[in-house]
Amino acid sequence: MAGHSKWKNIQHRKGAQDAKRGKVFAKIAREIVVAVKLGGDDADSNARLRLVLSKARAANMPKDNITRAVNKGAGNTGSESYSEKTYEAVGQSGAAFLIDCLTDNANRTVSEVRYVLGKHGATLGGSVGWMFKQTGVLVYDRASIGGDYDKFMDTVLEQDVDDVREYEEQDDDEGSKHYVEIHCQPQQLAEVKTSLNAFTDFEHEAIASLPDSWVAVDEAQKATILKMLEQLDDLEDVQEVYHNVKL
Repeated sequence: MAGHSKWKNIQHRKGAQDAKRGKVFAKIAREIVVAVKLGGDDADSNARLRLVLSKARAANMPKDNITRAVNKGAGNTGSESYSEKTYEAVGQSGAAFLIDCLTDNANRTVSEVRYVLGKHGATLGGSVGWMFKQTGVLVYDRASIGGDYDKFMDTVLEQDVDDVREYEEQDDDEGSKHYVEIHCQPQQLAEVKTSLNAFTDFEHEAIASLPDSWVAVDEAQKATILKMLEQLDDLEDVQEVYHNVKL
């Protein structure tokens, strides 16, 4: 076990995202549309849709917004057509970035991504995907597990997961919170989650591209990279940005 969170390190932009709720909802809606188009509108049989709906709930996305997005994906309204693109980039000190996009105009998207990267000393291209691994992530609030914690952990370990991490995080409203983070193979995610449903509900679930190792940068480089990540996140077509920078 480690006392830090890989997932939280690449989700450092949560505060900024929360301040732009409309933009967050629009990005999630786009993901819902694509998930429904690819696998149908039944979340029980569409694993991708289940993950996106989980993200929508975590972001407190209104049910009406979710319903509209599902209807668009099912072809009941609208005619949006998006393609998935993942761009690889290299930044200062050898930092690696994976930029996941959903776009209806790939030329526009790659131009916008390249511009933001170039402004901050990063270069589009290179081969960095091998530095990342697709990982199922489940995050639980330690306090919600209660007195069954030992049984909870026994159940986790019985699932032969890849890693379990515990860490504390400061919350401006609630003070310090203690989390348990589980990493598993993407195909294990549903099974692991189901095995733990009897103990508590999860705080977050995802299939994420997590780095095998981290790159250290100085404070000036850190400030530049944080600004770049924020500007990438502001782009309409960018869904997620994964990196290997210690922040």
